Amino acid sequence: MAVRVCCRGNRLALHLLSRSVSHSSVSMESVDELDSHTRALFSRSAIGTFFQERPLLTNPFTQDALLRAYLRRHLPEQEVERDLLRFGERLVAEIDALGRQCELKPPVLQHYDAWGRRVDRILTCDAWTRLKRISAQEGLVAAGYERTYGDWSRVYQMSKMYLFAPSAGLYTCPLAMTDGAAKVIESLGVPVREAFERLTTRDEKRFWTSGQWMTERRGGSDVSSGTETVARRQQDGWFKLYGFKWFTSATDADMTLTLARITDQHGRSTAGSSGLSLFLAEVWDADGSSNGVEVQRLKDKLGTRQVPTAELLLDGTNAQLLSEEGRGVASIANMLTITRIYNAVCAVGAMRRISHLCREYACKRSAFGKLLKDHALHVQTLSRLEVETRAAFLLTMEVCRLLGREENRSASDRDTLLLRLLTPVAKLYTAKQAVCVVSEGLESFGGQGYIEDTGLPSMLRDAQVLSIWEGTTNVLSLDVLRSIAKSSGSVLRAFFTDVNERLLAADASAALRPAVASLCASLSGLERFTRAAASRPAGTLELSARDLSYSLARIYMGALLVDHAAWEKATHTDVYAALRWCEQDLCPVVSGDSVGCYDPQTAAMDTALVYDGLKP
Repeated sequence: MAVRVCCRGNRLALHLLSRSVSHSSVSMESVDELDSHTRALFSRSAIGTFFQERPLLTNPFTQDALLRAYLRRHLPEQEVERDLLRFGERLVAEIDALGRQCELKPPVLQHYDAWGRRVDRILTCDAWTRLKRISAQEGLVAAGYERTYGDWSRVYQMSKMYLFAPSAGLYTCPLAMTDGAAKVIESLGVPVREAFERLTTRDEKRFWTSGQWMTERRGGSDVSSGTETVARRQQDGWFKLYGFKWFTSATDADMTLTLARITDQHGRSTAGSSGLSLFLAEVWDADGSSNGVEVQRLKDKLGTRQVPTAELLLDGTNAQLLSEEGRGVASIANMLTITRIYNAVCAVGAMRRISHLCREYACKRSAFGKLLKDHALHVQTLSRLEVETRAAFLLTMEVCRLLGREENRSASDRDTLLLRLLTPVAKLYTAKQAVCVVSEGLESFGGQGYIEDTGLPSMLRDAQVLSIWEGTTNVLSLDVLRSIAKSSGSVLRAFFTDVNERLLAADASAALRPAVASLCASLSGLERFTRAAASRPAGTLELSARDLSYSLARIYMGALLVDHAAWEKATHTDVYAALRWCEQDLCPVVSGDSVGCYDPQTAAMDTALVYDGLKP
């Protein structure tokens, strides 16, 4: 008797089948064989036989054409290339897995020990500790202070940080504050040699990280009016700090810099920024107990869950005065330069990583009968991400170059002015780019981009902090205005001169002429706007601050792309990237001004629109 069983059959079907053949010549042994075979078919039918290959991370240095070309042009040292090649392999073989462990095993707070003693220990995973050791071994902070490559030392250091950041499990956060603390100590020339050496050593057993405890409940970026912490002078010349720090990142650090108001013998202090001084405090005493620091709770954040961020009560924390009294805000300016540069480096690193994963995945994912890489629309989308990433990379590396020249005392007046202007511009613009690029990148993975255990969603969560930490977009836009005002417009003149020189040098290239023409027109429009704005109501510039900052970023990025594409060893893709970048509105502040966006009546209408329908 012939027996045909559908692969969707089940145990009931087999039972009925066995009854129907009980009087036939088919033995029950045959039915059992059929049962086993059907269950195997059913299993394959339930799960399916196709499994999508995941995107693989390969050496990020060898996969980054722009980074390698940039270094060949500006820092053609074989030692640098060998180190970054080796480091890229270590990232794939070791570091990337450690970063993922930090995401899966976030820090926890232990308030008390087993016998009821208050200990306030922040417990981090072994991978977090391992990343600290690796950071020391690789000289991720030290390289910026060894200055082996002179003016280009910061470019070397930040090229390595750029590769490290997407795999580092946010360990770049404590490194940024460590580098910033070292910069402050070095620039102030204060006698805390041991702290500086520990912050900048390659010895993993001596390496310290530093926190940055500035934010209090009354204000984040507005430290001048928001800082309530007080410092009481002790007989030995040290101080005890009392106050509440609302947001402290990398709270497991070995030391920290913090702001406080020095009180007189009657407990009175000076209000405003002139009353703030900068202090250094070790987090733990020599016996391992807390230095007057009570951890109230860890923050439950959207992203950056790997980094311990806490609310702290300072209750008699022993601290050393670093700045002159009342010069605390001025003293942290160098730290902000460093941390904002790190922010930009991490933003570009995230953009580069998602772009690499997207293009790798497009070579192995099929849809509608062909690989994603063979769908022109998909590749067009990835091409746009690539253009954004290249522009962000060149701007960020230019700021790193300017910092290196300043630190080696070889910076021209123009270099110094550009560093002041471009640091907030690079931070604010690359942060916004990163959120958009990473979000678009996740979309290219379809539903898998939304699934936690792929590791992809955490990239978007972590990117969101980039536009918030170290100053929001609006706060930094106002900082751009301050740099213009304090320099009496000198930063803008340096900007215009530098861009013009770059465009003049590239004008000989016929292929780049459309990009050069677009940049020249945008630059002229920006010059006209800034001249006219000087004679308009005071509120005009403030209303235009964000669009002005975006215009500065887009024009300078375009100039850098053109400059790179005009290099004798540039490729056709370098030219194409410059052309594509310059097709957009490079000067949105002129576009906004032409339709009255910054007029006083527009501001009134903005308020009416936002609060329309709000009930008191």
